[in-house]
Amino acid sequence: MTTSDACEVCPVNRQASLVRLGISMDDTDYVIALAGNPNTGKSTVFNSLTGLRQHTGNWPGKTVTRAEGAFSYSGKKYKIVDLPGTYSLLSTSVDEEVARDFILFGQPDVTVIVTEAIRLERNLNLLLQVLEITDRAVVCVNLIDEARRHHISVDDRALARELGIPVVLTAARQGEGIPQLLTNIYQVATGEFVCQPRRLKSAPTKLMRAAEDLSSKILQEFPGLPNARWVALRLLEGDHDAVQTGELAGLVRKQVEPNE
Repeated sequence: MTTSDACEVCPVNRQASLVRLGISMDDTDYVIALAGNPNTGKSTVFNSLTGLRQHTGNWPGKTVTRAEGAFSYSGKKYKIVDLPGTYSLLSTSVDEEVARDFILFGQPDVTVIVTEAIRLERNLNLLLQVLEITDRAVVCVNLIDEARRHHISVDDRALARELGIPVVLTAARQGEGIPQLLTNIYQVATGEFVCQPRRLKSAPTKLMRAAEDLSSKILQEFPGLPNARWVALRLLEGDHDAVQTGELAGLVRKQVEPNE
C-alpha cells in the first residue's frame, strides 16, 4: 500500500472500541505525544481520548504543566502526553523547549499534531518542524464544525498526499472524527501504516553538506541520538544552549519522564 493510498483508505475498525482509562497508565504499549498551537482544541482531543478533564503535573525542573492520561483501543494500551501549546520548536521559550525535547528525545511512538481547520495555514510552521524530527505522525485537523459554519472546506486527502502522513478531520467536542483518529494512531503505532513525511529538499547544498558533517560529529559525541540531522541544523542556526549546558547528553541517556 502506498502512502497516498493508505492516507485515503483508513477505514474505521468496527471491531475496535475506545476505552478511556483516565490516569491508569500501567503497562501501556505505546506513547502518544499531542502537539499543536494554542487554541486548536488540543486539550479537547486529549479529554475525548482519556475521559479526563486533564490530569496534570509539572515537567522535570520546569514550571510548565504536563497533562497525561491513557486509553485502550484495538487491544493496545496508550499513554498520551499533552504537550504545551506552541507555535514552533525553536526553543525560544520554556514551552517550546519542553515540546521539542519530548518529541526529539522522548521518542513517542506517534505524534498527533492538532491543527485548526479555520486557520490551517497558521499551523503549518509547527507541523513541518515536527515532521523534520519524527517519521511517525498523524495530523488532526480539528474544529472542522467551525470551518463548515464559515463555508471553509479542507481537502484531507490532498493534504495527506502532500504531507505523506495520515490526516483526519475532527470536531473533538462533538466526538466527530475521533474513531478515524484512533484508527490512524493505531496503524502508525503498530507499523501497519508507514509514514513518508514531507522534508526540506530545497536547502542550499553547502548547508546540507555542513549538516551531514556535523551530524557525524554529533553521533560520535552522543551515540544513539534519535535525530542527529535535526540537532545539527539547530546548532547551525545558533541554538547551542542544550549542548553547552550538558542537557543534550542527559536527554540521550533517558527519556523525558514526569515528576513522581
